[in-house]
Amino acid sequence: MPDSTLLVLRRRWLPLVFLLGLDACRTAADDGTVVGTLEQVEVDVGPLQPARALRVLVDEGDAVSIGDTLVVFSTPTLAATGEQLEARAVAAARAAEELSRGARPAEIARARAEAEAAAAEAERAAADLARLEPLAARGDISRQQLGTARAAVQVTTARRDAAREALRLVEEGARRERREAATAEAQSARAAVDAWRATAGDLVLRAPVDGVVTSRHVEPGEVLGAGQSAISVGQPTRPWARVYVSPAVLSRLKIGDSVTAWLDGDTASFVGRVTSISTRAEFTPRVALTEQERADLLFGVRIEFTAPVGGAGTRLRAGLPITVRLPAASAP
Repeated sequence: MPDSTLLVLRRRWLPLVFLLGLDACRTAADDGTVVGTLEQVEVDVGPLQPARALRVLVDEGDAVSIGDTLVVFSTPTLAATGEQLEARAVAAARAAEELSRGARPAEIARARAEAEAAAAEAERAAADLARLEPLAARGDISRQQLGTARAAVQVTTARRDAAREALRLVEEGARRERREAATAEAQSARAAVDAWRATAGDLVLRAPVDGVVTSRHVEPGEVLGAGQSAISVGQPTRPWARVYVSPAVLSRLKIGDSVTAWLDGDTASFVGRVTSISTRAEFTPRVALTEQERADLLFGVRIEFTAPVGGAGTRLRAGLPITVRLPAASAP
């Protein structure tokens, strides 16, 4: 499926856990270390239009590769619209071909028979709809049955009209301008079918990145609104942490600074990079502080790590606490 038909993707930075202990706040000024919690980048995918989930092919914890099918959606009018467009395209292509070759008696007879059959089919569909509408008004049949009957009328009417037009063209013969117009109509009808297929393709949600399904927000039969998240895909290879530092520590930090970090009980060290620094001070979470410490204002610092596939990098899992050593203060 081409990238251009992709579904609406909404990229967000979703913290899995967000912690900062008392010691982390105090030690930043003492030995240059702070404690944060590893998080990961998540990407949400959902339908571009309101739709009902037909099949959900993944569950939380499943590993996915870019392009894997996650959810298949549908809309009430999708199939009927496709049938109408396909019928129009086939009839238009046939009419253009007939005009380019010129009509023979056998072709005229065939076109007339097809037009009569299409007209009879349209009449039957209209009669069925007329019979069902009073039943629907009394509540004797479901709205879905009535909708199916109305869709059948639309499809058969389109076929009837296309067949009549094809018969007329065959009987009249065609001048050059008529042949050119028929060719253009066939091309337009085929383009409409291609556009419909692209829309239908948008209702097949595929993984936009390699990763792991972290959240599943839909079940088969459930209806989601346009842009509503159906599946969240996390990227374990893009871990990051947010730590908080005091104004004194902030003065020696800048974006791009390299830092070292380690996990509790782990001898391996990891290299990270400061990618953003908050421009607004905020109070540290109340749940972690005493009354005195709640008066302290700190600044958030985002640190990104590289977690290669395999090796020690795979230990940088979202939710784990990580200790970060910040750049040392310059000597006076």
